[in-house]
Amino acid sequence: MVSADGEQLGVMPLEAALARARDEGLDLVEISPMASPPVCKLMDYGKFKYEEKKKASEAKRAQVVIQLKEVKLRPKTEDHDYDFKVRNMRRFVEEGNKAKVVVQFRGREITHREQGTALLNDVAQDLKDVAIVEQPPRMEGRLMFMILAPTPKVAQKAREAVKQAAQAAKRTPPPGSTPPSSNKPAAESAERAPAPDEQPVAP
Repeated sequence: MVSADGEQLGVMPLEAALARARDEGLDLVEISPMASPPVCKLMDYGKFKYEEKKKASEAKRAQVVIQLKEVKLRPKTEDHDYDFKVRNMRRFVEEGNKAKVVVQFRGREITHREQGTALLNDVAQDLKDVAIVEQPPRMEGRLMFMILAPTPKVAQKAREAVKQAAQAAKRTPPPGSTPPSSNKPAAESAERAPAPDEQPVAP
């Protein structure tokens, strides 16, 4: 058996281990069932589960989820509409996401594909400080599209922003997320739980 501080307590009967858990107000948790004899540890199981859940939540917040936003343009898009959509794409890319810029051709517009190519090149030029062309302009039916991705510098900045946000959230846990109180009756029987970070060695 292992104490709550990681001290090896040696081999003891289950009844004695449960009695010690009751005396210390802790739970007796089986952490290495395949060992011979099985290894148990004294711990506050409710607090342990809370900490594991919090770690998983923090790891999830620290992940950068890249989204692909589609922005549609026409060969003769008005200047104000073009500027508005380029601003939105800039903001989206600066957040670490990708943008799929689509030019829609209608009717005889399809005979002037060079207008679509020129429009997409303008977008790439206007966003060159934050985005690179991941997929050059190509046709797909009556649509022409290209894909923009953040520059390495912008992508790194976005990752750092997500990491900082996760750290801030860690310092200020949401309401109702306080750990369970340890003032509870001790376990009456051994429980099985995932092994903690340390790997206890069977006595």
